[in-house]
Amino acid sequence: MTTLPPPATELSADEARRIALRAQGFLGAPERRGGVRGVLRHLGAVQLDTISVLARSHELIPYARLGAVGRRTVEDAYWTEGHSFEYWSHAACILPVEEWPHFAFRRRSYRARPHWNHDLPDGVYDQVIKQLRAEGPLTATELGGAKNGGEWWDWSGSKVAVERALMYGEVVCTERRSWKRVYDLAERAIPDDLLHDELDDAECLRRLVRLAGQSLGVGTRADIADYHRLKGEQFDAVVADSGLVPVTVEGWSKPAWADPRALASEPRGRHRTTLLSPFDSLVWERARTERIFGFTHRLEAYVPKPKRVYGYFAMPLLSGGKLLGRVDPAREGTTLVARQVSLDTPKAVAPMARALREAAEWVGCDSVRIERVDRPELTADLVRAVSA
Repeated sequence: MTTLPPPATELSADEARRIALRAQGFLGAPERRGGVRGVLRHLGAVQLDTISVLARSHELIPYARLGAVGRRTVEDAYWTEGHSFEYWSHAACILPVEEWPHFAFRRRSYRARPHWNHDLPDGVYDQVIKQLRAEGPLTATELGGAKNGGEWWDWSGSKVAVERALMYGEVVCTERRSWKRVYDLAERAIPDDLLHDELDDAECLRRLVRLAGQSLGVGTRADIADYHRLKGEQFDAVVADSGLVPVTVEGWSKPAWADPRALASEPRGRHRTTLLSPFDSLVWERARTERIFGFTHRLEAYVPKPKRVYGYFAMPLLSGGKLLGRVDPAREGTTLVARQVSLDTPKAVAPMARALREAAEWVGCDSVRIERVDRPELTADLVRAVSA
């Protein structure tokens, strides 16, 4: 393991929390001129997921930071004019196109595993590439069908081939159309000055560690490595050359690193009050969320219903720089339904009501109905506040 210099800065727990909020775009006036694309560049990765309750997670990310930006505007900002691509980062993520070179290490790793997941009939890979060159961009359905007709994982040969080409970097996902990936050749979709795998593994990792540190503001080894799903030993190999500086944080039991620019000025400004997607990068890492906010966050969509505590898609409430509760939302016509509201304190009633009203308006609902509050004595107050 690399020997690091002693930490140069000591941060209080509150300073670390505010640095993290500013780095993630929740403290201070948002950069509205940059819009959705500015948010994407700032975060470095926006996670995609199939679940859609209020909206899909990649729509909720800019909404939480910018407010009620139009949903069509969000999609256009991501997918038009070649500003981004989809690849495996923290999970399946939308990434700024300028980060294409940084994932050369991952593409090389996938190429070294030629029997990835599914068998591939002879000739199908070359046929898919040929078809994309002649007709692309195309969905898997347009390439000949995504499935063989069996279970959901029973992919067709063309789907296996195009997904393998995606992993290898010969093909790029340039947008989602009705939630289907749209594939095109990398040579056509990625600008020439970025379309290369010239960076060696160490340089790819160094850049990703630096960028993750900037997007987090301050974090432990596990926090920063998890941002782009790097291994701990990969982080260890490059952190000394990443530009991040060692710090100690009050109450943190493990060493931490910070972006020097995050330490250069005190985080100040207006806090956002908003509902967060469970896939928001502010709360990606469960241990980090507990350490910074004292808040236990767990997505329960894949937990059997009888075992859920907070609900299917419980969205944390951020207000005043703290996580004060959560709500499991649904939509019935033009009504936003708060199936289950969990409030950590009576002071959370007003910000929860405000967040629910704003979210309802954003998705085209004209009313909010409260079904259940975990603290029944606060139900009447919340109902009044929502209706005010």
